[in-house]
Amino acid sequence: MMAEAIYEQTKQVVQSLMKASRLQEKHLLVIGVSTSEVIGKQIGTGGSDQVAAEIFSALREGQGEHGFQLAFQCCEHLNRALVIERSTQERYHYPEVSVIPVPHAGGAMASYAFHHLQDPVLVEAVQADAAIDIGDTLIGMHLKPVAVPVRPVQSHIGEAHVTMAITRPKLIGGARAVYVLEK
Repeated sequence: MMAEAIYEQTKQVVQSLMKASRLQEKHLLVIGVSTSEVIGKQIGTGGSDQVAAEIFSALREGQGEHGFQLAFQCCEHLNRALVIERSTQERYHYPEVSVIPVPHAGGAMASYAFHHLQDPVLVEAVQADAAIDIGDTLIGMHLKPVAVPVRPVQSHIGEAHVTMAITRPKLIGGARAVYVLEK
């Protein structure tokens, strides 16, 4: 798969998400990626640093444009821990864990992110505002409680299926509850 196509498809996915939710600096976006799936292989069987580099570059471009924080989910061998910037970890008060993701224990994407973020740390769990799942990596455990599916215009990156979600606060109350103030 051509690197440029992966980069462009990832940019389109980020743009679709931004149309559904205007993520800003205060928001956390969790990313789950199977680079194996992107190149048409079974998850966990053919990780690619080149694919990770293209996806990372497109995500960082989106982050630079919109300001959201990024969290890169590791694979199940690291219990789906997440790679984030230390500043993000400190901002949200997530407890740091000690491990370094590598391609065969963490995944190519998490490993790449760990080596290319400014000051990376790992945390066990987050409560993200939105998520992009490239290759059906199961990112739901890291979302706030009420997830709302978002249908991307670009449903695949390479050969990998893409799903996305944003979150909203829980609606509580009964028949008399009001959810929107009239102006």
